[in-house]
Amino acid sequence: MDQSPLGHATVFRVDDAPLLPFHKRLVLYSAGGPFLDGYVLSMIGLAMVHITPQWGLTSAQQGLLAASASIGIFVGAFLGGGLTDRFGRRTLYACDLVGVVVFSVAQFWVDDFLWLFLFRVLIGMAIGADYPIATSLLTEFAPRKYRGPFIGALTVMWFVGAAAAYLVGDVLTRVSDEGWRWMLASAAVPAALTVLARIGTPESPRWLASKGRIDEANAVITKIFGRHGVVEIESGLPAGGAGGLWKSGYLGRIVFVTAFWTAAIVPLFAVYAFGPKILAGLGLDGRMANLGSAFITILLLVGCVIAMAAIDRLGRRTLLIQSFAWSGATLLFLGLFPDSSVAVILCLFATYAIFTGGAQVLQLVYPNELFPTEIRGSAVGLASSLSRIGGAVGTYLVPFSLDRWGVGPTMLGAAAVTLIGLVVSVVFAPETRGKSLADTTRIRS
Repeated sequence: MDQSPLGHATVFRVDDAPLLPFHKRLVLYSAGGPFLDGYVLSMIGLAMVHITPQWGLTSAQQGLLAASASIGIFVGAFLGGGLTDRFGRRTLYACDLVGVVVFSVAQFWVDDFLWLFLFRVLIGMAIGADYPIATSLLTEFAPRKYRGPFIGALTVMWFVGAAAAYLVGDVLTRVSDEGWRWMLASAAVPAALTVLARIGTPESPRWLASKGRIDEANAVITKIFGRHGVVEIESGLPAGGAGGLWKSGYLGRIVFVTAFWTAAIVPLFAVYAFGPKILAGLGLDGRMANLGSAFITILLLVGCVIAMAAIDRLGRRTLLIQSFAWSGATLLFLGLFPDSSVAVILCLFATYAIFTGGAQVLQLVYPNELFPTEIRGSAVGLASSLSRIGGAVGTYLVPFSLDRWGVGPTMLGAAAVTLIGLVVSVVFAPETRGKSLADTTRIRS
């Protein structure tokens, strides 16, 4: 904080702004997209238990349905990132989740595999677009002291959505043999509430300033923070446009973020899309498999909350490395001892759920901190899209692996992917704790 020339007022940068009710509302509203991501992905796992025998789905069709939302997110995140950097955060933030409402309801009447697959891809596109839009807006308003926990909270809401899906799905599955239709359509409710809540959110002053719209940026700052707030502009794009951008080192950051993000979500998505099936293969059948999946999801939520609380104490780099090391070890034990007792298996899954929290939380923190305002949305969208390729491929291959080799080798494959994430983190993960966005986004020679 700096004293103003008048001598009686305090001027502060938005990076050092006090915590306001506006910030808390923005975190809550921005969390709608991740909530829906977790809800939609987890619900299809429950729904397919009923759809598969009714429609006679093959392993290939099960894999495609499980991966469909991830395929949509791959396209939506890339498009949403570019659009939000070009046209701003505010308008897209307010309306991008309308597609989730429309296509979730449409699923209720579907009677064909191809149409269900298409609707779920479109739902994924809407959710994917929201990641770079919502996280960029939140990052650009957040004070540095709260930035890590704020962005990490979005990942926590992913697991809240997943847990909600298992609980809602368990209730709806008892409605009738067609209860899966209500399961898939139910995502329209939280999506609609999120769309309504976001109406009236202001534009990012950092984005306005990056476009030379200084007066508009100042007006937003004055409205939210008072007349003494100012924005510290990040380093911006290097000379030479996009070509200069890659030459200056941002390509390396894209590779790092994509690699660790992919290594974190491949095992996780496999567990979520086929959680009941995996647990059934380990000895838990029927409703116990569903409740076991809900239990693991709650522990994943706990793990992310712990990671969110520790993100500024341990630092980003240490948290990421420790998360991969310990979660990978538990997957290794699951692969080596798949015939253990139910209690041991649940204990190992619970341990994985707790320790993977760090890698999950940092998926959104790192890309938002490592790229400047001019390309923040595009960078987050690109990293999210590229990571979902691995997520979609991994999810698609899980039913084949389970059917052909069983749970043990499948878990060993997940452990191997986690090891790759550990190596990437040890070699490349930077530390951004306590730094302003101007510092975290700057490329140093």
